[in-house]
This record gives sequence, structure tokens and C-alpha cells, in this order.
Amino acid sequence: MINAWGEARGRGKSGTRDLLQSEQEFGAMRFGKLDIDPAKNPAVLDTATWDPGEACAMLETVGVTFWRNLLAAWTSAGSLRQTGPVTLHLASRAEWHASQLFLASLADGQQVLLELGPGKGRAVLGQPLANLAIGDAAGASLFVYPADLRTMAAYVGSIVPGRGPQAMGSRPRLGLGSRMTTASWPGVYRAMAALDIAANPIQNSMREVSVLADLLAGRPGQPNYGPNLGTFASGHTGSSFEGLWLYGVMEALKAPGPLDYGAEADHIQVKRGAGGLERARRVLDATRHYTFYTLDVSDVLHYHALAASPAQAREMLGQAIPDLVERAEVVAYHSDPHRLAGRDLKLEAADVGRLAAKYWSALDAMEQLAQHVGQLRSGRPFDLEFAIDEVPDGLAACDCVTTSEELLFVVRECRRRGIPLSHVAPNVGVEKEVDYRCPDGLTGMEQRIREQTALARQFDLMLDFHSGDDLTRETRRAIGRATGGRCHFKLSPSLQLLYAESLEKTCPDKFRTWWEDTLAFARREAAKGSRLARVGLESLEASEDPAPGAQHDVFRHYCFASVGRRDERGQFVHREMLYDLPDELYTDYADRLGVFVGEVADDLFGQ
Repeated sequence: MINAWGEARGRGKSGTRDLLQSEQEFGAMRFGKLDIDPAKNPAVLDTATWDPGEACAMLETVGVTFWRNLLAAWTSAGSLRQTGPVTLHLASRAEWHASQLFLASLADGQQVLLELGPGKGRAVLGQPLANLAIGDAAGASLFVYPADLRTMAAYVGSIVPGRGPQAMGSRPRLGLGSRMTTASWPGVYRAMAALDIAANPIQNSMREVSVLADLLAGRPGQPNYGPNLGTFASGHTGSSFEGLWLYGVMEALKAPGPLDYGAEADHIQVKRGAGGLERARRVLDATRHYTFYTLDVSDVLHYHALAASPAQAREMLGQAIPDLVERAEVVAYHSDPHRLAGRDLKLEAADVGRLAAKYWSALDAMEQLAQHVGQLRSGRPFDLEFAIDEVPDGLAACDCVTTSEELLFVVRECRRRGIPLSHVAPNVGVEKEVDYRCPDGLTGMEQRIREQTALARQFDLMLDFHSGDDLTRETRRAIGRATGGRCHFKLSPSLQLLYAESLEKTCPDKFRTWWEDTLAFARREAAKGSRLARVGLESLEASEDPAPGAQHDVFRHYCFASVGRRDERGQFVHREMLYDLPDELYTDYADRLGVFVGEVADDLFGQ
């Protein structure tokens, strides 16, 4: 009755598994140059089946009778079914060509995709690792497929297309950053279902995650600047883009009930200088299965061009567009008046010159990368965002607020170039680590966002709002009123801070390790000149209660770097500690997430 189980032992299906060199103590394995226990480091590898032979051995212990009875009397009631070392995730089940397909978790932390039936899944999923004839009248078998990136992309792409990440166009949604991955997704998905909202719960940026090849090669994260924070190594969550998608999709499949969700590769930055564009392309290659792409070109904008005199504007326009005929066409195209909210937006030739000087390099990069995304997606729909919301070191956000005239120029030029834009993130004056503080106050902000929302609607676009974590409920409600709830509002640090609060409550010793590492990071940044770090440390030292606490400002601002911090050999320092915790923590965390996501959704969409 057994067929091919032995062949599976030790045989790798995914590219990552082929890099396994040796097993070490306590479950650690070597993948390339990375030593990890993959069961305690989710969302790193592009596979959750890192030892196919052991996976098949565990499945074999269940016995033929169980699988035969399961197929004969299948029930979708409940989301789990435990049998020996195997847990079946019944909520993930799909009926397809007389087969039942579903995910299963194994006692060693691995996961597999199983098919009970005639094995038609092979046509889509590829050759199974093994199969077991179960001896029923129809001649069905149990087929075992690896839960890896290629297989799961094929599964949600062809077998259960409605249950994978979707491009949702102009549907209002939240962006719920997944810094803590499998710790946060159960609570996030539960909140989404309870509130009946859409979200991108698979969402991280180049600052937060890495391309898997870089982790396996032991390459250090690229230095990155965080406004108001300082400089830190990219990839600070420890996840890879490939692993984030894989684990996020598997958790969504396990969640009860349908979900409207997407997977966002956030803040794909185009850095100035040699290699900036190519680095962005590498990230896009790693995120070919994502459905939302935020191209962040803020670093290649020429902010000072807007202060140019008419003569300087003409000169800069000629430098940006050397061809005389094209230059005349561009000026004519953008000089047509545009009616918006009872007034005409009109760009003079000098205005076009200034805006072209500021944006032309960014628009060229956007055009090239949009074409690359289109090629990677091969006709599959995707959302595309043009992000101009951040400013480089040395500039204040309130001095670089995007005007409606600027926004008109950007969206018109994207349309002229045929860039398939669906979202745009202007600089509305929001900054990291602080609430809105521009001189016009919330009244001015709300009026400006209302007008730009109307402009975006005219071009069938949606406004995106980044760095929403530090905004008060009053500010979020102003954005909700101004947009009428038609927006994409992004969060990330908040979800991680809630995790820290749960950790402080349930595992104080492990929280202290995180706390001490955070203080060391803040001290390094203070020594390098970060005012935020210096003020936070001074406040802590002056406090009557300097004990560790997730609510301290210095922790709230600088805790992010500890989770995926790597040593000089490229190995994680703390990550495994934060994914090997009691059930009490995850229950507490899910409850906190439900309350927080509900408040944000109500502020934005409930008015």
C-alpha cells in the first residue's frame, strides 16, 4: 500500500531545502550560511517543508484507516483536527476534481499540503513528495506536497484563486504591517472577519524584510535612514519577502471564513546613485506573487526645484527634457486647466519646469519599475502606488507638503506615460513618531486631503496614508472625514508594540532582554546625533520609574531593530526567543489586536 515514502526521506523539493548542509543541536539547521531552527523562525525560508523525509514519516504513522475514514465522512465543521503528530487545518480545505486538498501541521513545526483523492493536483502543483494508497473503493490515495512558495502560489493561483491575495483596486482598506508574522496574523485575520473589512495584512517594506538570497548568503542589511529615528540595518524583522508571502498565505488559508486581503511589498525604495534602480528590481523579483507594490521614489526627488525662479525653471526643464519637441508637448499637456472642487488648477510653463525638475527622475524610475512589475505579473492584476510621502534627512515634512497642483502634475504625467497607477501617497504632513503638527492644524490638513481625495477620484485613484501609527484618534477621524472612508491607511509599528505589551505581561524575563537591547541601540543612535534618541534616554533617566516598560518612549521608538538583528556572522541574535512562547501570550496579543484594529477601522470607515 505504501508508494514512494522512502524516496521522500532527505529529498528537498524547494530551492531553500537544497541548501540544507547539516543538522545541529536543538533543531537548528544550516541553510546556506544561515543557522536557524525554522520551526521557531517563521517567514524566513521559502518553504515550510524543510525535511520532507521526516514529514512523510510522521504522516505514515497516522495509518491508512484514518485517511480512508476521513475521505469517506468528510466534514468541514471546525478548523482543526488532531491525530497523533499531525494537525489538519480543515478551514483550508478545498474540493477539486474529486479530491480534498488541505494544509496540515506536523509535530516538528513543518507544514505540508495534502490531497486525498485521485491525485489530479499534480497537474497544477507538480510532482508530490510521496503518495499512500488508502484502499478505498475509488482507488484514492493520500498525496503529499511541500508547503513551499512555488506550490502554494500554484495552489491559490489555480485551485483556490479566491482565497489568495487579491488586487483590490479602489476598495478601502487597512495596511497592517506584519513585523511579527505568525504571532500577529491569527488576531489580524480574526479582526478582519469580525469587522468585515479589507486589508493588506501581508505588508512589509525594504526596511523591514530582506530578499531571501541575502539572508542565506549572510550579507548584512543595507543601511537605511528612518525619519526622526536615525540609521539602521534593513531587514530588521528577520523575515524574507518570499517567506512573508508564504507564511501569510498559509495563515489566511487556516483562518475560518472568507477574507478580502492583499500582499503588499511596501516602500520599495529607489535610492539615488549607482545601483538604486537595480536593487529595487531585485526586490520586485522576490515579490512576484505579491498583489500590491508601493514604489517609493522620495529619495530621488529634487525638493529644492520648487523654489526656482522662472529663468531657473526654464533651464531645469531643458535639463530634465532635452528634446525640444517632447518638452513642448509636456508643457502643453500639463498647461490645460483642471477643474477641481470649484476652482481651476492651472500650471504655467514655469510651474511645469519646477515640477518636472523635482519629479522627472522619479517618474522615469517609476515607469521602468512599473513595466518590470507588469512583466513579473504576466497579466495577473496588481495594485501600484506612487509614494512621495517621505522626505530625506535635513528636510521637515511640513515644509514639503504636496500641493494639489503637484499631485495633479504627478497623476497626469503617470497617465501620459501609461503607468498603471491605482494609488498615490502624497506628503500630507504626517511624520513618524509624532502626531500631526504642521502649522495649518487639523482643519487645514482635512481641507487639503478632502480636495486631493476629489482629485484622486477624478483619475480613479485612491489616496494612501503612511505612518499612521503615531496619529491620535482625532487625527485619524479627520482623515476619515476628509476621504469619506475611501482610503488606504497603513500601520506597522503599532502592531509590534502591542506584541511587546503582551510579552511584558506574560514573559517579563524575555521582555527585559528586548528592553536592554533596545536601550543599547538608542544609545548608539544618540551618540551619532539622534535628537529623538537623546531626548528619550534623558526622559528615561529622569523618570521616577525607570523600570523596563513597553510604554516608555525610548522603547516605542527603537524596539523595532531587536527582532531580526543579526551578528557579524549574519546569524539572528534574538528572533528565535520571540517565536517560542506560551499560548497565553498569543491569546492576549490577539485580543489586543482586535481592539486596536476595531478602533482604527471605526475612525476611518465608520463615520
